[in-house]
Amino acid sequence: MEFKRDWWKILLGIWLAGVIIDAFLYAPRARDLGETTRILFFHVPCAWIATLAFLTSAVYSVLYLRKSRLNYDVWAQSSAHIGLIFSVLASVTGAVWANEIWGHPWNWDPRQTSIFILMLIYAAYFALRSAIEDDERRARLAAVYSIIAFVTVPFFMYIYPRIYDTLHPDPLINQQGKIQMNGKMQYVFFSSLAGFTLLYYWMLRLKVEVVHLAQKIDTRNLEN
Repeated sequence: MEFKRDWWKILLGIWLAGVIIDAFLYAPRARDLGETTRILFFHVPCAWIATLAFLTSAVYSVLYLRKSRLNYDVWAQSSAHIGLIFSVLASVTGAVWANEIWGHPWNWDPRQTSIFILMLIYAAYFALRSAIEDDERRARLAAVYSIIAFVTVPFFMYIYPRIYDTLHPDPLINQQGKIQMNGKMQYVFFSSLAGFTLLYYWMLRLKVEVVHLAQKIDTRNLEN
């Protein structure tokens, strides 16, 4: 019974292990990037999951404001937490790449600056939550903040970095991108995106369960 319930988690682990192996042994190196090409298959998915997580948080925030169910607030804060984690991971992997290519891990490049500001915005979201004790008031204010915060995500993740000149290569597949992916690179790249997306789904469900469990424990402690 346990295996039947968790089979997809086992497959996810195998899938991600395959992505790691393929990223280093199967995918070829991009021109002018050498071995740092391997970071592409992890850095971009991290940035994608951060965007997806912040979007999910905003959606559940809207649902909370419409229906006032605290469960929606749990999903919103859980997704925002995961989004912040993957923002940090995107920054770290980007810094590793920058150190190899630019000779320094942090150069205040437009993309580095934009994701740093985004992390500050969502760190403030959790600071706001921790400053309010009443559950409903905290959920309501956090929902409004989450929605407003997400409005900045497309700007800082996709618009602002393209307004100014940047040394950061374009990782997307297009006719005029700085990195031209062949079939093998595309296979590993999209496999990584799919694997990371499923990983996010699993992490979100697990995070929500943990929050609900913590709430039950707090309720029991108050009753005793």
